[in-house]
Amino acid sequence: MPPVFAHGALRLYLLAVLEEGPRHGYEIIRALSDRFGGTYSPSAGTVYPRLSKLQEEGLLDTTMDGRRTVYILTAAGREELDRRRHELTEVQANIAASVRRLADDIRVEVQENMRSLRADLAASAESARSQSRQAPRAPRNEPAGSSKLLKEAEFTLQHFRDDLLIELRLHNARAGLDELTVTTLRTVLDQTATAIKSTLKR
Repeated sequence: MPPVFAHGALRLYLLAVLEEGPRHGYEIIRALSDRFGGTYSPSAGTVYPRLSKLQEEGLLDTTMDGRRTVYILTAAGREELDRRRHELTEVQANIAASVRRLADDIRVEVQENMRSLRADLAASAESARSQSRQAPRAPRNEPAGSSKLLKEAEFTLQHFRDDLLIELRLHNARAGLDELTVTTLRTVLDQTATAIKSTLKR
């Protein structure tokens, strides 16, 4: 995949982000991710070295907010940005193109994953139906369902829910959720629920 930022473009764009006001490192990374609609998030190893370089050049200054370093655009940084406004317009146009390209790539990947998931779910459902047909039927004077198995199934569902909620909250704390993630989650769970319901009706 082509690089998201052309050579030197991220450096200029960081100045533009900080023109909106002081930010600490995580806020800068989050602002960049927001501009890409969550399709791309630069790593700390990409952003912080460039911030340090901009500070060495006198284009940024820093202050401390507790344990966090806050980056501030200097007068020299504003002058640099004003001189290169025409370049910034091109960078922003390239970002828009990158967002469309990344969204298309993600859409294709999600579609491929959904096809694979549907195939796996169909295979699992057929396997479950086959095992159900082969299993001895309960005597007529005994209930078809088992309270022990029901409790095990309920525990499995609860464990799945709790484990997924933990992962969801950890991801949200690290990078935040975006609409694509939520849509994918909803679609996958709908497909899973449909497969399970189909099996239960047999």
